[in-house]
Amino acid sequence: MAALHLTDSDRQRIAQAVTAAELRSAGEIVTIVTARSDPYRDVALAWAAAVAFLALAALEFAPHFYLALIDRALGLWATEWSPRAVLGVALTVAVVKFLAMLLLQAWEPLRLWLVPRPIKRARVHARALTCFRIGAESRTTGRTGILIYLSMAEHRAEIIADEAIAARVAPEVWGDAMHALLAEIRQGRVADGMIAAVEGVGAVLAQHLPRADDDANELPDRLIEV
Repeated sequence: MAALHLTDSDRQRIAQAVTAAELRSAGEIVTIVTARSDPYRDVALAWAAAVAFLALAALEFAPHFYLALIDRALGLWATEWSPRAVLGVALTVAVVKFLAMLLLQAWEPLRLWLVPRPIKRARVHARALTCFRIGAESRTTGRTGILIYLSMAEHRAEIIADEAIAARVAPEVWGDAMHALLAEIRQGRVADGMIAAVEGVGAVLAQHLPRADDDANELPDRLIEV
């Protein structure tokens, strides 16, 4: 999936798409794009701890083999390893493995690759929900706000609707808009993907919540980048 590269022209096109969609319905569309939804530091620490534990387990189950390797590496001959020395080796190995795994995960593509999909899904949803509650929920007179949220690093998107929309539109109805969004994103066209999603959401809103004559624009149309 493409990295997050948006020009001022892209941002303007997305804002214009939101404005056009809102002219046909009572819905208020909020668009948010983020590079990633979470740093996943806890997952990185868990992997580092797991690698350190596996190293200790290997030393526990085959101590003579690994101590012999250390002898050879240090040029020693049949060293008599005391319990204290073995403990020192174990602690050193655990710390080195832990720090090495953390260092490897400083490379973001690897860190993200190691995050299980269910965790990514949950974190993206949680971040989208937080953004929705801050930027759209209950911020319109008729509870007609809807969020289109795209998290680039996780390759995931969320569409979350406020009370009035959710009461009229089942969650699965947004599937076409989501598909249109992700299809464009996979081709590296972030702006086109967001515009396609806005148009899809706008079409559904126009059908279920047509615009009233006195409808006012209550939320900003511009793209929000976090």
